[in-house]
Amino acid sequence: MDSIQRKDLKTEAQNKKSTEIDNMSISQILKLINSEDQSVSLKVAGEIDSIEKAVEICVDALRKGCKIFYIGAGTSGRLGVLDASEIPPTFSASPDLFTGIIAGGDKALKKSIEGAEDDKEQAKKDLRSAKINEGDVLIGISTSGAALYVQSALEFAHSINVKTIYLMCNKTPFLAFDADVEIKIDTGPEVITGSTRMKAGTATKMVLNMISTTCMIKLGKVYGNLMVDLMAVNDKLIDRGTRIIMQLTSLGYQDSLKALQSANMSVKVAVVMVKNNCQLEEALELLKREDGNLRKIIQ
Repeated sequence: MDSIQRKDLKTEAQNKKSTEIDNMSISQILKLINSEDQSVSLKVAGEIDSIEKAVEICVDALRKGCKIFYIGAGTSGRLGVLDASEIPPTFSASPDLFTGIIAGGDKALKKSIEGAEDDKEQAKKDLRSAKINEGDVLIGISTSGAALYVQSALEFAHSINVKTIYLMCNKTPFLAFDADVEIKIDTGPEVITGSTRMKAGTATKMVLNMISTTCMIKLGKVYGNLMVDLMAVNDKLIDRGTRIIMQLTSLGYQDSLKALQSANMSVKVAVVMVKNNCQLEEALELLKREDGNLRKIIQ
């Protein structure tokens, strides 16, 4: 695969629609940004086949007890860390299933770390520290495909038999890599030239949401479209969990709340206990036997 020059990257090109943006009114600026953002979902739709292949690889790895890693620099890295951090509370999943790594470490989440995206050796060190192993999956995120940190990480992962997915927002990346799956979202020129935290960042967030959410669905973390695997750890989640139990059983609100409390605040366990008229230990055993798939148990 041939790389191109930075000036040829679409994410670096000047957007003809916004060349006079500094002369526009606030309303005109907002409408222009919104108009450009509307194109992002259509661009993502054009890569569904590639995203599907990525999900298949990830689900297969997770079912084998392996893990998924996101790695990126700047906005790309922050979005990876964000998506990974939201999996445990949303799906009661182990925090080890998805790990986000950003060039420059945790400090880079709030402050730009100069030169971090060009540090090839640090990428390898960060992956070793994260304990990536054969059978895991690495999703390298680089909107322009120009981060040496990400390319180096992908190369290292490949060398230890880790599956690789390269997520970018250019059809041809600045730095090429022959990944197992390439996801190329052609978001085009940004409203502010080169500011890939905008359309490219939106596209990246969408794709990562699609990958992680679909993985959790296929692992039985969702029943219908309900978050049955949530742990009720605050007032909002206690109320949501109680209402889910009401919806899936014949119980009223107060009895559903009692069922949730009896299940150690696990919605899924509570539903199994009510549906199967069983105690906590039996419900846990049923879930273990069916790999946590609620549908197999109650239907």
